[in-house]
Amino acid sequence: MGAAVPHDSVLLLAFGGPERPRDVRPFLDNVLAGKPIPRERYEEVVRHYEEAGGASPLNRLTLEQAAALRSLLAREGPPLPVYVGMRHWDPFIGDALKAMSRAGMRRAVGVVLAAHRSEASWEAYLRAVQEAQERLGPEAPEVDYVSPWSDHPLFIEALGVRTSDAIESVPAARRPDARLVFTAHSIPTGMSERSGYASSLERTARALAERVKSSAWSLAFTSRSGRPSDPWLEPDISDALSTLKREGVLDVVVSPIGFVSDHVEVLYDLDIAARRTADDLGIGFFRARTVGDHPSFTRMLAALVREAVARA
Repeated sequence: MGAAVPHDSVLLLAFGGPERPRDVRPFLDNVLAGKPIPRERYEEVVRHYEEAGGASPLNRLTLEQAAALRSLLAREGPPLPVYVGMRHWDPFIGDALKAMSRAGMRRAVGVVLAAHRSEASWEAYLRAVQEAQERLGPEAPEVDYVSPWSDHPLFIEALGVRTSDAIESVPAARRPDARLVFTAHSIPTGMSERSGYASSLERTARALAERVKSSAWSLAFTSRSGRPSDPWLEPDISDALSTLKREGVLDVVVSPIGFVSDHVEVLYDLDIAARRTADDLGIGFFRARTVGDHPSFTRMLAALVREAVARA
């Protein structure tokens, strides 16, 4: 048996998003292919995109993350090219693998840009890569994935900076009493139990709260879908805000720890819908930025790549 092919590239994997208003419906059709969804729910999501500016910045932000990682690896090694593949929009995963194959790449380090693993945020990406590899055939690059990183110190460091910046934006007199609310995408409770999704979020939240020296925090969820009768992770952010209002909280700092880049589920679900609820309740609402291309997050990605290369 021959020696294993050394890693020669990095593949960042993300969900993808519409880049222009005219992309919204084709994007949703791609996401929802084969899934029964009421027409009124479909149109509701279209309106969310319209209210959030008619598109998503996710693709641009992911390409910026790739550029930052590529630059860091070029300076500090290993100097690997970095590709981007999206599940639901251009550049699609299959197209990324084709480009890698044409460039002679044989074995990539894969990074799914979702810190908390579940069937939807992890396994679906692995299946998408495998299906694309099967379509491409023997010329398809192999992909080895990095270790879990939901509580990686550099991830917590980047979240800590973003969250501290938001805390600092609360008026000084009210800052000591502001409540931290960490948010993530809700998923069915059964899916969470099988994957450890909720416990992973708890570890991130506790580490982040310790980092910013806060004992007053809670975890809430956004973007629930599916049938109302099916159990999903709770509380919803709006319900959480109502509870905090009853407890006498005057200000909340919301940190979306479940997302590494802004997209509609941050720009609409938090910046528009949750902020509207907070305004109605008379609560000050301060939203932390996602980690994006923060240098600590980029350094974490590079460290994960190096660990994967070393394991091989």
